[in-house]
Amino acid sequence: MLTILGFAMIATFLVLIMMKKMSPIAALVLIPALFCVAVGKGAKLGDYVIEGVGNLAPTAAMLMFAIVYFGVMIDVGLFDPIVRGILRFCKADPMRIVVGTAVLAAIVSLDGDGSTTFMITVSAMYPLYKRLKMSLVVMTGVAATANGVMNTLPWGGPTARAATALKLDAGDIFVPMIPALGVGLVAVLLLAVVLGRRERKRLGTLTLDEVLATETVTEPETVLVGSGGGSDRTRKNSGGAGTGGDTGAEADAGHDAGFKGLDPNRATLRPKLYWFNAGLTVALLTAMIMELMPIPVLFLLGAALALTVNFPHMPDQRARIAAHADNVLNVSGMVFAAAVFTGVLTGTGMVDHMADWLVGAIPDGMGPHMAIVTGILSIPLTYFMSNDGFYFGVVPVLAEAGAAHGVSPLEIARASLVGQPLHMSSPLVPAVYVLVGMAKVEFGDHTRFTVKWAALTSLVVLCAGLLFGII
Repeated sequence: MLTILGFAMIATFLVLIMMKKMSPIAALVLIPALFCVAVGKGAKLGDYVIEGVGNLAPTAAMLMFAIVYFGVMIDVGLFDPIVRGILRFCKADPMRIVVGTAVLAAIVSLDGDGSTTFMITVSAMYPLYKRLKMSLVVMTGVAATANGVMNTLPWGGPTARAATALKLDAGDIFVPMIPALGVGLVAVLLLAVVLGRRERKRLGTLTLDEVLATETVTEPETVLVGSGGGSDRTRKNSGGAGTGGDTGAEADAGHDAGFKGLDPNRATLRPKLYWFNAGLTVALLTAMIMELMPIPVLFLLGAALALTVNFPHMPDQRARIAAHADNVLNVSGMVFAAAVFTGVLTGTGMVDHMADWLVGAIPDGMGPHMAIVTGILSIPLTYFMSNDGFYFGVVPVLAEAGAAHGVSPLEIARASLVGQPLHMSSPLVPAVYVLVGMAKVEFGDHTRFTVKWAALTSLVVLCAGLLFGII
């Protein structure tokens, strides 16, 4: 019964938010509360919620101060060189912009933290998507899928959990998986090309008067970018006038104005402190990877230091905090709402019964192929469960079943990483709310668009692992 109710609770949540019948925060709170009563454990709802909040409080604190820290770093111009390089590559071509989104998300994902990856990626790319009227779910879908592939880094979480659960070395799990993960990244880039070409076809030929942002730039090469299809068709500007008679004005404007994701003249820039901020960020990420302190503490200290050094005057500090307060409130509120969902799912025993049912449903004849089974199961299970629930609750059982048929625990551990591209769009992942919140995308729209592409990417990684003999 708990198994059925567990799946029903998750399905109800997903259907309601994808149909936009409820907001994610309301759905995360009310649906598990109703199912908790249906299970007959309504009296313990408070205990489950408090336990869930306690478990997610460090994550909420980390996200709050990470948003402030990286928000300040974006404000002061730390990432402007990277953004300029990506934008120089993208120009005004929708296909290049989508590919640039995937590349930027993959590069920034090296820090091992999804929320910071999404903050930097969205801050850089959002103005381009808005200005060209590109689909924002393309941006969130590509960024989430690219980050999901990179989330398998040893310091990213899943690999460390798999190593801990099966008492293995994280390096022994991750290093042989690199070729398969590389194929996964190539698949994401190909996906970006396909989606970008679709956007290019939808938007048609782009000209400067349609893509000029309000910022000042120096590169005139962004004056004109064709659609790549050889068409002479020209879109009209917002005033309805054609572009044919404004060539001279466009040429002049190309030297003063152009196409930037971040304002190069914003008052918050601190060019004299660039190397201090770069060193502070490298030190922070190094300390995070080396686990010198808990991540929430590192970001708390980093945010305080960044604010104090870059904005020594109190009014400026208050202004920076206020500028990022909306993102902080939205994300932290979503995390604490998710604590109700995970608290009920775990406290009532639903997640355990779901895992036991799934493992028990595996035919005995599949024993010798348990690595493949693990890879396939990791795709839906890491979406419907937290990483902790999957790696500490399900993977050891699968490894034990595989061991009885001669399947190495290392193969099981590697196969368990396959589902991460889809996992990063799970409603149980706090970072995804940073992504959709900053991109101003409905969570249901993101889910409806991304799930199929992320699941396909996971299958590509699984097939590559089998082809290379890694799994």
